[in-house]
Amino acid sequence: MKAHILVIAALMLGASCVRTNLSWTAREKTVIFKSSPVMYVTTLPQDSTILRAKCLEVVEKDYDSKELKTLLEKMLKTVTDPSQEGVGIAAPQVGVNRRIVLVQRLDKEDEPFEAYVNIQIDSLWGDIVVLEEGCLSVPAQRGPVPRYSNVKISYIRDGKKVSECVEGYTARIFQHECDHLDGILYIDRALEVFTDTTWAAQRENFTYERPEWF
Repeated sequence: MKAHILVIAALMLGASCVRTNLSWTAREKTVIFKSSPVMYVTTLPQDSTILRAKCLEVVEKDYDSKELKTLLEKMLKTVTDPSQEGVGIAAPQVGVNRRIVLVQRLDKEDEPFEAYVNIQIDSLWGDIVVLEEGCLSVPAQRGPVPRYSNVKISYIRDGKKVSECVEGYTARIFQHECDHLDGILYIDRALEVFTDTTWAAQRENFTYERPEWF
C-alpha cells in the first residue's frame, strides 16, 4: 500500500512538472491569433473559470515567439482602447492563463505601458495604503483595497531575469495585476464593493459579446 502511495505521488509530481513547462496550447493559439486587435475581455461571472485559474509561465523557447509578440501587441491595444482605458491588464483577462501583465508606468516620464513576462512579486513592504480600485473584468464596480506601498518584482526582459523595486500607485497596479495571475481579484481583498454609477452609465449600452470561437 505504501509503495502504491509513493508511485502515485511520483506520478502527480511528474504531471505537475510537465504542466509548468508547457509551450503554447492549441486553445491559447486560437485566442491569440483569432482575436481582433481589441481582444475580448473576460468578466465575472461567465469567465470565472479563466479568471480564477493560476497561470503558467512562458517557457524559454517561446520568449521570441510570434504568439508572445502578437499577444502583447493585442493586449496593449485592448487596455488602451477607449472601451477599456485601464492602467494595467493581465493575460487571463484576455483568456490566456500565462504569467504576463502590461502595466502603465505612471512613475516614469510619458507614463508608458510596459510588458512583463513571467512576473513574480518577490517582496512587499512599507505602509499599508487603502485606495479605491476597479477592474476591467469586474465592470462598473469599485472598492477600497489595502495594498503595500512598495513592491519588488522580477520578470524576464530580453531573455534574462531582472528585478526592480517600485513604489507608490504604480506598486499598487503591479500588485493588482499580479493577483490576476494567481486567480485573485481585487474584490477578494476589498473592504467593500459598490457600484460606480458613472462607470455603470458609460457601459449601459456596451455590447462586448464573447466571440463564438472563444
